Amino acid sequence: MNRTIVATVAVLAALAVMILPAALGAIPGGPVSLGAASNASPTGSANTNSAFCHQNAVPLGAAGNFRVLAGTTVTNTGASVVHGNLGVSPGSAVTGFPPGKVTGAIHKADTAAAHGQLALTTAYNNAMGRTHCPTSIAGNVGGRTLGPGLYKSTSSLMISSGDLTLTAHGHSGAVFIFQVTTKFTTSAGRKVILAGGAQAQNIFWAVGSSATLGTTSVVYGTILAHKSISLATGSVLHGRALAHIGAVTLGAAHVKNSPLAAPMPTAAKAALPMIAARPFP
Repeated sequence: MNRTIVATVAVLAALAVMILPAALGAIPGGPVSLGAASNASPTGSANTNSAFCHQNAVPLGAAGNFRVLAGTTVTNTGASVVHGNLGVSPGSAVTGFPPGKVTGAIHKADTAAAHGQLALTTAYNNAMGRTHCPTSIAGNVGGRTLGPGLYKSTSSLMISSGDLTLTAHGHSGAVFIFQVTTKFTTSAGRKVILAGGAQAQNIFWAVGSSATLGTTSVVYGTILAHKSISLATGSVLHGRALAHIGAVTLGAAHVKNSPLAAPMPTAAKAALPMIAARPFP
């Protein structure tokens, strides 16, 4: 009799061990997965887990005082317009203005341009040195939609087979940083499109070699190039062209500061706190 009771109790205890974890959920102290599924998106966006992959904006310092900054020379052909200050240091050559137009000041090998270059070095190293939550990309990113975060290409990067959409998912402060080891290029007519409240002031292209914007292409953000930057005829850069050791070449191109942001859906606006807009010189 006693043996029967003991056996029955043992069986019930075993069943309890099997059933309770399933009813109560994962066992405390068990592994928690932060796998790729958390960053996946049915629309093909990357890095949508913004809380985990959040990036701070790259501090530009004195480099932020310039729309165009070069290391050797700034050369223009045609009716280019630079909406802001233009600088060059340690070089001093600025040619093609006029017919090009600069709405701000032109700094040739002066203290302001030198300080701008020092700040550019710091900003470039900051952007290239980011390692938190990178997403690997390479080759052509045309036709894709990307969310905020850090994107790393160990070779070149291009926008050629379609337009690239950057969506902030309703968060106007969302930051996009692209680390490109060699060259960044856009084909003729290709565009970067902002969506979901994305802002030009929060987009950074850190380029290990040179950047080239094709004819009539449109790009948003600050280009931090180690070597040179070239903007072909009719191209528009809503941001800054900052080249460290090389030249900036303009061909009837525009470097401007507006529009800064894509409109957000009404529902997203209502959900966000009111934040004073930060100027984008």
